[in-house]
Amino acid sequence: MVTTLQPLNLHTTKLTIHCSSNSKRSKNKPKQQLHQKQSTKLLSFSNPTPTPLIVYHKPQTQTKLQALEAIIKDLETSSENGIDVDTESFASLLETCYKLDATDYCLRVHRLIPRNLLRRNLGLSSKLLRLYASCGFVEEAHQVFDEMPKRDVSAFAWNSLISGYAELGLYEDAMALYFQMEEEGVEPDRFTFPRVLKACGGIGFVQVGEAVHRHLVRLGFVGDRFVLNALMDMYAECGDIVKARKVFDKIGSRDKVSWNTMLTAYMRHGLLLQALDIFHQMVKERFQPDSVAISAILSEVPSLELVVQIHGWAIRQGVEWNLSTVNSLIAAYSNHGKLRRARWLFCQMPERDVVTWNTIISAHSKSREALVYFEQMESAGALPDAITFVSMLSVCAHLVLVKDGERLFSIMKNRYRISPIMEHYACMVNLYGRAGLIKEAYGLIMEGMEFEAGPTVWGALLYACYLYGNAEIGGVAAERLFDLEPDNEYNFELLMKIYSNVGRLDDVERVRMMMVDRGLDL
Repeated sequence: MVTTLQPLNLHTTKLTIHCSSNSKRSKNKPKQQLHQKQSTKLLSFSNPTPTPLIVYHKPQTQTKLQALEAIIKDLETSSENGIDVDTESFASLLETCYKLDATDYCLRVHRLIPRNLLRRNLGLSSKLLRLYASCGFVEEAHQVFDEMPKRDVSAFAWNSLISGYAELGLYEDAMALYFQMEEEGVEPDRFTFPRVLKACGGIGFVQVGEAVHRHLVRLGFVGDRFVLNALMDMYAECGDIVKARKVFDKIGSRDKVSWNTMLTAYMRHGLLLQALDIFHQMVKERFQPDSVAISAILSEVPSLELVVQIHGWAIRQGVEWNLSTVNSLIAAYSNHGKLRRARWLFCQMPERDVVTWNTIISAHSKSREALVYFEQMESAGALPDAITFVSMLSVCAHLVLVKDGERLFSIMKNRYRISPIMEHYACMVNLYGRAGLIKEAYGLIMEGMEFEAGPTVWGALLYACYLYGNAEIGGVAAERLFDLEPDNEYNFELLMKIYSNVGRLDDVERVRMMMVDRGLDL
């Protein structure tokens, strides 16, 4: 028996199983034809054909993933019944899973494909590898890679695996695979170099990037815009903005990616004037900055006038309600003290995400209105994240709202199952410290934290001890800070002030001599 899977149409799911004719039917065929001729005088019947077993699923209620689930279930049933599935159907299924980013189906599809078929079919194993790698399962992808036949005939599988490692931040593994590719004599293509250059940028080792640069020149990719865009980004990531600009200038026909990469590179290095120059050139040449570039500029512009100009440009381009853009506009206006404009934008937004809520809460970091926005966020069904609670606890610390802070800290852990990070504990210590609850703050550090406190936590406690003149706990906090930040003069000076305020002049002199011994300025 052979199962033929129709081309994967995710609006309808159709699995057709044809039962082959047996030998007895073949032997009786002449008699059957004679009987048909005699009976046509009385009744006319259509010629008999093999009866297909067709399973339909209602298209109206199916999502693409539901349709995919139905197809895989049908194939699993066929496999259990000993029915073979043709290679083209497996290839089509793997392609569909890849396009839908169907992470949960990788292993199930792999189990369906006979192992001997994978070993002898390069195209099928390459698609399975790509699916695993794109879903982040690089170990499984590498296992498929190790068992592949004739993997030296094409760069496709190598590219997929390099990309999988690079996307997970495993840049050294990606580079090792690239060097292995060279050793085995596999020639890279135009899709290899952008993935390798991403790994180079992730490592931040410009010498390796320069070696890859020379390799792509030797292979004739120096005029390939797709490759040059990645090369420019690599140099920017490695800190060589001058070489990044040289690559940009050599791109004969720049596209949107070229402009946005250069603009973002300048912003990453704090070169606002150069970034604005690129922005104006883009607009002049009718290229539209993407949301990442716009957000980067809005986060750094020094004047309200520039914010307004960029906002006006966004309105003219019809992108003012792009989620990333409007979030950045809310932040920019609030940073320049224009809370009414920020609130107006927030109220007019057609959709909001967690970044939107975090931005408007952060804009009200010195006001009880932040608590109101948090309640609205919960009412709207938006899920707060760790950043939300850093902002909320900071508000409580600033306004010395101890009960609200404790309630929010409890909600974060128990309702939303968010594990506290260093910033959360720093906010809580700051909250207790500002309220004069020094012992509670110290107790939280010593007994409540699941990990060792860092400089932000001990720093908040030291400042609280300065505010309320607690020399004993202040001395403990300062000693920890001296180990964590040995060159931070501020910690020494703050402890000296604490001792001076309580009349412990000998201790003031002792701390001063510690500073001298460490070569710190007084």
